[in-house]
Amino acid sequence: MNDWFRVGDDGCITLHLHIQPGAKTTGCAGLHGDSLKIRLAAPPVDGRANLALLRFLADALKLPPAAIVLKSGHASRRKVLEVRGATREAVAALSQPS
Repeated sequence: MNDWFRVGDDGCITLHLHIQPGAKTTGCAGLHGDSLKIRLAAPPVDGRANLALLRFLADALKLPPAAIVLKSGHASRRKVLEVRGATREAVAALSQPS
């Protein structure tokens, strides 16, 4: 079940994420309730973790950084992002073990 993302009528994908900043490495850590957990090596200082998150997702989804927008949770571990131009399959693959 993919409760952590939804595809809108306009093709935009909304992601619900749980972020762990200050981790040893950056990567997806599986599901965390109704969210996808992502560990970030960046510290939660001066927006560094948010920038690292956007870069990580852009690289993982092979999209330009401008295709991903942080909609809510700027100062929270729980974040909602909007992704344009990604396929449902590419997004779903983020939760699969690599």
